[in-house]
Amino acid sequence: MSKLHLVFGGRVSDPRTLDFNDLSKIEFVGVFPDYASAEKAWRAAAQRTVDDAEMKFVVVHLHRMLEPNLTTNPTA
Repeated sequence: MSKLHLVFGGRVSDPRTLDFNDLSKIEFVGVFPDYASAEKAWRAAAQRTVDDAEMKFVVVHLHRMLEPNLTTNPTA
């Protein structure tokens, strides 16, 4: 199985949390086959909105959610 990663973001009420304000306005950047490409997409999205403190983008390790019993590298 590929180590799938999802990158998405949106407006948050507090930048220290993952409390997204309006789930209907979440921006889906994409699903990526490895962490390196997901991180590259995350950086591009975050840089695009760097002046907006209420915008937050995250990388979700989908492979960990799909198969939580597998031992994985913490940086994967």
